[in-house]
Amino acid sequence: MTTSDYNNCVDNYADSVYRFILKNIGDEEKARDIVQDSFEKMWVKVEEINSEKARSYLFTTAYHTMIDHIRKDRNQENIDDKTFNKHSYTDEYYGLKEIIDKAMAKLPEIQRSVLLLRDYEGYSYKEIGEMTGLKEVQVKVYIFRARKFLKNHIGSLDEVI
Repeated sequence: MTTSDYNNCVDNYADSVYRFILKNIGDEEKARDIVQDSFEKMWVKVEEINSEKARSYLFTTAYHTMIDHIRKDRNQENIDDKTFNKHSYTDEYYGLKEIIDKAMAKLPEIQRSVLLLRDYEGYSYKEIGEMTGLKEVQVKVYIFRARKFLKNHIGSLDEVI
């Protein structure tokens, strides 16, 4: 991959990678950091990467970087935040987007990731399998389970009202 190919990759894919990561973790600052780390890792290996597979490499790198950040953050959660959130109550109206976001947050991270890669970014099952290190059949099962959960969770009248 040449420097101009790398620059084109940044121009073409930075926004979609950012949206993918943001949808998964919900924190704009961390999403920007993960995207930046992913492009940095790509730059280090720029000469080894085939320009035709740059998008796939970038999403794979971003996915694995995101998982590393999630694991790191999970170990550093603040106990006070858990206690506060557990005992807080709100009766605000939530729009459909907020309901979907809350439902997506309840999915296991692997199901949420493969679902977003398939439905939001438009990757094939095979490409998702290559990115996540899963077999194509496993990807299909995770997507099916995620969609079924969302249908059951959002489909209930209590969630929408």
